[in-house]
Amino acid sequence: MTVYLVGSGPGDPGLFTVKGNELLKRAEVVIHDRLAASSLLSLAPAGAEIIDVGKRPGSSIHQKEINALLVDKGRQHEVVVRLKGGDPFVLGRGGEEALALANAGIEYEVVPGISAAIAAPAYAGVPVTHRGLSEAFTVITGHQGATGNELGRPGIDWDALAKLGGTVVLLMGVAHRAEIAERLMNGGRPPTTPVAAVRWGTRGYQATVRTTLKELGEVDIDSPSTIVIGEVAGLELNWFEGKPMFGRRIVVTRARRQASVLSEKIRELGAEPVEAPVIEIGPPSDGGRSLKMAAGLVDKYDWLVFTSANAVRPTIEEIYRVGACDSRGLAQLKLAAIGSGTAKALEDYGLKADLVPPKFVAESLLESFPDATQDPDATAAERHEGGLGTAPRPKVLLARARVARDVLPDGLRQKGWEVDIAEAYETVRPSFGDAERSTLISVLGDSDAVAFTSSSTVTGFVELFGKEALPPVVVCIGPVTAQTAAELGIEITAVAKRHDIEGLVEALLDTLPSGHTSIGDVEESEVRI
Repeated sequence: MTVYLVGSGPGDPGLFTVKGNELLKRAEVVIHDRLAASSLLSLAPAGAEIIDVGKRPGSSIHQKEINALLVDKGRQHEVVVRLKGGDPFVLGRGGEEALALANAGIEYEVVPGISAAIAAPAYAGVPVTHRGLSEAFTVITGHQGATGNELGRPGIDWDALAKLGGTVVLLMGVAHRAEIAERLMNGGRPPTTPVAAVRWGTRGYQATVRTTLKELGEVDIDSPSTIVIGEVAGLELNWFEGKPMFGRRIVVTRARRQASVLSEKIRELGAEPVEAPVIEIGPPSDGGRSLKMAAGLVDKYDWLVFTSANAVRPTIEEIYRVGACDSRGLAQLKLAAIGSGTAKALEDYGLKADLVPPKFVAESLLESFPDATQDPDATAAERHEGGLGTAPRPKVLLARARVARDVLPDGLRQKGWEVDIAEAYETVRPSFGDAERSTLISVLGDSDAVAFTSSSTVTGFVELFGKEALPPVVVCIGPVTAQTAAELGIEITAVAKRHDIEGLVEALLDTLPSGHTSIGDVEESEVRI
C-alpha cells in the first residue's frame, strides 16, 4: 500500500511527467487539488474514487484534514495518488503530507512536478538565468508579505536577498507585491529593475505584464501570477504567446476519453481547450448480444463496415474473444472505415481499411461502396454454403452505435447487399452534479468557440447546458453535424472542409485569429506552484 505524492505541473497537461501518468492509470483513489488541467483526471481508471480537496474561498479544507484523509485511504488501498499542483515539495505542503504518512507508518513516494517558478517564466519568454544577466535565482513565497510567516518564525531577510543579486521568483505574492518591492529597493535593488508578472502561466490564456520594481505596486496585476524580478525580466524571448490561436478558449465536446487528441491539437496552436464532455461511450444496450452473434459468424460476411472509431475496439475484440478468427482470418474480409480516425483505430489492431471514402460521411461511403453484383470478392456467403444451390446474397456487417442514421444500411440494401447491424456501443449523457454543471456553464460563457464532432455532441450540449451557453463561434466537423445544429436553431459559424479532427482544427484556425479571452477574477489559492 503506497501513497504517491505526485506533482501535476503548472497547468499545461503536456508538462505532466511520464511517471505521474503511469501512476494515475493505476490509481484506486485520486485526491487532488484544484487542477489547472482537469483532463488529467481522465487518466484514472473508470472505477477510481476521485476526491477534490482544493481550497476555495469560504470552503477551504484544512491541511490536517487532508493529512488524515491520506492516512485513511493509504491504509485501505494499494495505489493512492495525491495529485498536487506544481511540485509537491516547492511551497506545496508536500513535506507536511509526507511527515503525516511517515508518522502513521504509511509507505509513500514523491513524484516531482514542474514548478511554476520556472515554467511560467519560460512560457513568457523569460529565462530565470542568463549569462551576463543572472547566474542564480531564488524562489520565495509572498503569501505572508514582507514580514514573518504563519508559524511565527522570522521572515525572509530582504536586505540579504536584495544584495544576493540574481533573479527573484515570487510565488503567491500579488497581494503583497508593493511592500515586497519596497523592501527589495531598500535593500539595494535599483528601482529600474525589470519585472515580469505571468498570470496563468503555461495556459492558453496566459497574460504577461512587464513593469519595473518601482512601479510593481501600482501596476494592475491579478492573481494567480508568478512574478519575476531581475534583469532577465527585460528579455522577451516570445514563443508561446505568439502562437496562432493564443489567448483563445475552445470548448471540446467529445467524450472524456476521446477528447485528448483534439485538445492536444488545440494546445499546439496556443489555445486553451475547455473539456465539457456531453456524451459518454457506453456498452451496447442489448448487453452485446447482437455483436456476439455477428462476431461468431464473421466468416459469413464479405465486408465489415465501421462508421466510427468507437465501434472498432469492441467489435474486433469480440471477434477475437469468441474465437471466430484472428487478424489473419479478418484478412479474408474487406474492411471499410468512414474516416481517417476510424481507419487509424483499425491500424492499431494491425488491420488496413480497404475503403475510406473521400468525404467522411455515410453518403460518401455509400457512393464509394461497390454494388453487390459488381464486387468480385463478394463470395463469403457462397464459401460458407459450400457453393451448393443458389448462393445467398453477399453480406455486409455494419458495426455502429445503437442510435444512428439509416442512410448507410438502406443504401447498401439498394445496392444488393444483405446488411446485418451489430450494436457495438451506445452514446449516453454524462451525469454532472449541480456544482460541476454550474462551474462548466460559467467557463463556457468565457469561451470563444465550441467544436462539435458529431450530431450527438450537438444534441448533448443543448440538453445539458442549453443554447444560451453556446460561445459566439460554432464550428462543426461536417455537414451532418451542421444540419443537426441548424435544426436546433443554432447559428453555425463554419463547417470543416475535411470531416475529421485535423479539418476541424483547420476550420477553428481559419475562424479564430489569436487574441486574449477575458478571464474572470480568480483567487490566489488557485496558483499552481
